[in-house]
Amino acid sequence: MANETNFQSTNKRKESEKDARKKTLRRVGLVIGSVFLIGALTCVIVFGYFFVNAFSSIYGDPIVDLQAEKDSQSLTTIIYARDTSGDMEKWIEYARLHGEENRIWIDLAGKDGKSFLPAYKNICNAYIALEDKRFWEHNGVDWVRFFGVISKYGFSQGASTLTQQLIKNVTGEKEVTVIRKYREILSALNAEQHYDKAFILEAYLNTLYLGRGCYGVKTGAEKYFGKEVDELSIAEAAVLASITKSPNQFDPMTKWETNKARALECISQMRTQDMITREEYNEAKAQIEGNQLIFTNSPDYKPSEEQSAAVTASQKEINSYYVDFLIEQVVADLMEQEELSKQEATSRVYYGGLKIYANVDLQIQEQMEIVYEERKTFIDVTGKDADGNPVQSAMAIMDYEGRVVGIVGGAGEKTQNRGLNRAAASWRQPGSTIKPIGVYGPAIDKDLITWSTKILNESFPYNGMMWPVNNDGTNGTGEMVTAQYGLQKSLNTISARIVNEYVKINGSYEWLSDKYGFTQLDPVNDRVLPALAVGGMTNGFSPLEECAAFAVFGNGGMYHKPYAYTEVRNYKETETILLPDTQEKRAFSEGAAKVMNEMLGTVSIDSYYSNGNGKYISKFKHFAKTGTTSDNKDRWFSAGTPYYVGTVWFGYDRPKDLGKMENPSAKIWVEVMNRIHENLDPKKKFPSTDEAVQKSYCTVCGKIASDATTSTATGWYKTDNLPGSCSGHVSQEGTAVSPFPGLGGNDGDRIGNFFNALF
Repeated sequence: MANETNFQSTNKRKESEKDARKKTLRRVGLVIGSVFLIGALTCVIVFGYFFVNAFSSIYGDPIVDLQAEKDSQSLTTIIYARDTSGDMEKWIEYARLHGEENRIWIDLAGKDGKSFLPAYKNICNAYIALEDKRFWEHNGVDWVRFFGVISKYGFSQGASTLTQQLIKNVTGEKEVTVIRKYREILSALNAEQHYDKAFILEAYLNTLYLGRGCYGVKTGAEKYFGKEVDELSIAEAAVLASITKSPNQFDPMTKWETNKARALECISQMRTQDMITREEYNEAKAQIEGNQLIFTNSPDYKPSEEQSAAVTASQKEINSYYVDFLIEQVVADLMEQEELSKQEATSRVYYGGLKIYANVDLQIQEQMEIVYEERKTFIDVTGKDADGNPVQSAMAIMDYEGRVVGIVGGAGEKTQNRGLNRAAASWRQPGSTIKPIGVYGPAIDKDLITWSTKILNESFPYNGMMWPVNNDGTNGTGEMVTAQYGLQKSLNTISARIVNEYVKINGSYEWLSDKYGFTQLDPVNDRVLPALAVGGMTNGFSPLEECAAFAVFGNGGMYHKPYAYTEVRNYKETETILLPDTQEKRAFSEGAAKVMNEMLGTVSIDSYYSNGNGKYISKFKHFAKTGTTSDNKDRWFSAGTPYYVGTVWFGYDRPKDLGKMENPSAKIWVEVMNRIHENLDPKKKFPSTDEAVQKSYCTVCGKIASDATTSTATGWYKTDNLPGSCSGHVSQEGTAVSPFPGLGGNDGDRIGNFFNALF
């Protein structure tokens, strides 16, 4: 019984243990099943999320708006100038403006959106053959290539299609991670749902980096070959395409052997993919293997005129003073017309891909730069100012409708962009050059004086002293001289008396402030005789401002605000976005302008002709006025021909006595103008008008000569303001007064004290 009881007990224990094991197994199975189920459910959820996310991303709205990117790319602004060496209606590149990216977008997609323009087949085929041979077949990702590369190299290698590379170029995301690659793939697939293949290719070729600051194939083709993209040969296109992988490593100008190997691979792929014929392949191969390609740094490189202009424009690091002036004016106009901040306007100029059509005359600007860089005809002034800088000068030249055709803001080599431009942004006391525009001109226009009005050449009491003194240091001769003679000889005594006795201080100041574009007039401190009569102003004029003011004497009396460009267009050139402020107003009547033109024509510039520098300019009619400040720190010369008017300033940046010398500004003016008038017609005349007439006048009384007049000269008068008729003059002994020798319109009147006693 005991054994049976033990047996039964043992069986029960075994069954109990068996049940326990079953329960344990069931629990383990349940856990494993639960884990599996959770894992499976998680996978479903995750993959479902990724599927939904991928589907919505691929077929949703554009992830990357390529059209907006095209419109907002940092594009290079191009400044154009008229081709003065040939067809004046033809525009050529003058300069380029860009920030870090030098990019010019070209439209190469065909109208069907599914192919490129035939003219660009070489560059398009080169990139497709080398970078993405199934470009036209895949949907944004080349899965065959992708999985092949990933299985072999992981994510360390590219396997990117042109579409993927475009996404990378546009977004700037270049890190090597799975997440970044995933986003790139979705964006590429999405892009091909919204954009045609040809547009994607166009966008890619305009955004890739080709080294040397070039973004896009247009600037790359110009930089390396001096050509337009549609001019590239098969071999040249292959070389350009080979740069993209690593611009530093495959730069053909410095790493030719490395680029060469890749270029040969490129044309081999082009041949394999039937993009070129065997003959074309052999020709391209021979050119590459034989090192026959000519780059812009090759000794054999000889660009066409247009290519030379484009290459020169793209390679300039230091812009001319004209470009600096143009930038400032466009920025100012954008701020005013588009209500932009200065930073916004400046960014638009440098990054907006603008097409700016400048008024610069390339030949004039070139000659000005030669004269100023080499300091030709500059009077040898060896001293320096308080800052240790040598003597300086600046010059502006305009036509008679406000166009600035040339401007130089300093002498010597230009070493920085948008530095001090003394011609446009430096204000100095004008000295005697103020006399025509603020003294004689207003007096004649208001019929207060005429050419032959007699005025006493003598100082008068002012602020407790006899003032002013003339350039010879005297208080005048005490003679009565004509207004014309006073202007010709720049007599301070005469201009002071005209302001004081005829025009009056307020009249002179208001004429300057109302008729011209002077920006630095001081309404308090400049409303005094020394400022208005002899140019001792608080701030003064810039050479450009004075040049515009003097232009009224060569165009019939109209003031034109100086402007540097004719039009600014968008990068597609489909829209005009900015026009210049071509403000004009009448400064003088036609009659007064003609009288002043002839009066200033009596100022001789013959003494400034030397060493043949007056050979051509001496043939032209001119009007002119010199200027010297009372402390001899500034020297001016403003003058015009029937073609152009120009103003020159000469002095130190930190004002300093220049000493006694022949007017250096006049010599510079003659040198520049002589050069630019070499091929112009000297028969051209200033505008004529029936509001002015030439008459003989009596040298004694200044009235119009009559039969009773014994001493005459000729002068110009407004037809509505003739000074009356001379009735004759008899001495105390009854003898008719004899003229002094040498009297005349061009030499001035010299009337003795004897006549002062009579009048």
